[in-house]
Amino acid sequence: MPERTYNFGLYGAQGRKSALLAGEVLDRLALEGGIRSPVTTRRGLHARLNYLTNSPAGYQAMRDAGITVARGTLRRWLRHRQTPTRENLARIDAAYRAYRRRNVSRHLLQRLNARGGTRVEIQPLDQSAVADPRKRVIATDVAGFRRLRIRRWDRIVQAWTARDDEALADAWDDELSDLGSQWGQYEYATSVGFSA
Repeated sequence: MPERTYNFGLYGAQGRKSALLAGEVLDRLALEGGIRSPVTTRRGLHARLNYLTNSPAGYQAMRDAGITVARGTLRRWLRHRQTPTRENLARIDAAYRAYRRRNVSRHLLQRLNARGGTRVEIQPLDQSAVADPRKRVIATDVAGFRRLRIRRWDRIVQAWTARDDEALADAWDDELSDLGSQWGQYEYATSVGFSA
């Protein structure tokens, strides 16, 4: 694979895998319109518990997150008669995020694929700490970043929904290959941005 990055950061380059940065953008898009109050507040806890206890799949998400309390305890949480431990609050929040991700993935996929796909902007990795002889030349647009239109988001969203970082990286790298022979220079980046 031409220009692929191996041993990233060996000479001081900074950045993160662009596939993981894209996953974080998908996380933000998925939580848009969701519950904004923190799980540590009464309102945030109650909203998450109502969302999770509204269907069998929500209960399954709670079990998957490691919540193994008795029905009576869950009932007391819902009625504000008992407060979950700090660990259970974290598990409730994780269950909410996983269940919300699963519920919005189909709608998110439709939005990303609409109108011929979604334009993505990728900021290249930061080489400010790399010695001049070791810096790689990164061909960028005038504004310092590269633009890419991803037309089919199916594999990316499917891997993101399953929380499979390896499959997400593979699907993302396949789309990066549209950048031409320098696609490997964007395997790591400082930021990835898109909207749907």
